[in-house]
Amino acid sequence: MHILIAPDSFKESMTAMQAAEAIEQGWRDVAGDTTTFHKIPMADGGEGTTQSLHDALSGEWRTITVQDPLGRTISATYSLANEGQTAIIEMAAASGLDLVKPEERNPLVTSTYGTGQMLRDALDQGVSHIILGIGGSATNDGGAGLLQAIGVQLLDANGQSISRGGQGLAQLTHIDLSQLDPRLSHVQLEVACDVDNPLLGPNGATTVYSQQKGATEQDQVILEDALTQFHTVIVRDLRRQVANIPGAGAAGGLGAGLLACLPVELKRGIDIVLSVTHFDHHVQQADLVITGEGAIDGQTVYGKTPVGVAKAAKRYGKPVIAIAGKLGAGYEAVEKHGIDAVYSMSTGPMSLEQAINHGPMYLKQWAYHMAKFYQLIKEKR
Repeated sequence: MHILIAPDSFKESMTAMQAAEAIEQGWRDVAGDTTTFHKIPMADGGEGTTQSLHDALSGEWRTITVQDPLGRTISATYSLANEGQTAIIEMAAASGLDLVKPEERNPLVTSTYGTGQMLRDALDQGVSHIILGIGGSATNDGGAGLLQAIGVQLLDANGQSISRGGQGLAQLTHIDLSQLDPRLSHVQLEVACDVDNPLLGPNGATTVYSQQKGATEQDQVILEDALTQFHTVIVRDLRRQVANIPGAGAAGGLGAGLLACLPVELKRGIDIVLSVTHFDHHVQQADLVITGEGAIDGQTVYGKTPVGVAKAAKRYGKPVIAIAGKLGAGYEAVEKHGIDAVYSMSTGPMSLEQAINHGPMYLKQWAYHMAKFYQLIKEKR
């Protein structure tokens, strides 16, 4: 028997690879050498994507000095894989919400400049492929800071660079791409995006996400006007209409900035990870697929890892089991999207701290008992 194990991370408890290893250990205690295992750590473009792809592709970590969302000097880490040809970058490492204390959060001034510094460093390493995950940002600047870091000139009426942060876009009157880093034209840039929000309006970047980044109601008016000005100049100077492309509003409008100035396509993170890890090739050899993540609920069907894995497996008619630390409201919906059975690894009432701290043990125990059940069913046939 051949089992393909392809979970996401279990947040604050296990990386995706650690989860896969716990499942293998528990199942192997029952099946021994009668079963072979192949582990592919998964992610959907959000937190943990770099770690999962780093583990899956046996990458090497690279740590550099960049600016955080408020312009302070910090260290940020990304992965170089495929013999240094692929850079795997999470914008959250340089421009993430977790880098800014709650009382400091202010999308009027926070910037994506540090993420642009990471891209520039990857180009310095001679990569030919960049995977950029754009979840978890502290920003609402339309990607202006990132664009400035890679050579895009964002100018005010006096021909000077606009100021950093979301409110700086209100000063924008001209976009000049003549100094854009030419190396980008020779690099495949894939952007992992797990939301479909447009740039503007009631479902846009500012309305939906800026409050959690520290914006007041008054700030939201300023930010929406600034992003509107940004798009007006994009249309006029670059002849691009990007505001309503799904994902344009991701990461405070970073999706729109990338679409306007670079040859990129926004993709669901799970689709990028499935492609890069050659999931289709490996799943064809499998008799059973096991996936999972920390929580499965009704929202899991919208681009999250377990359903992405299940849909890919179903193209080849493979059975899929999903395991979660917690099953939330509406979790049954995943059974209509390729998952044949879904389980919680909880063994009874416990605190969240206990569940997180002992996650690998509980996951191993679940796999052990599932393997015994699976073996019993096979023997009865």
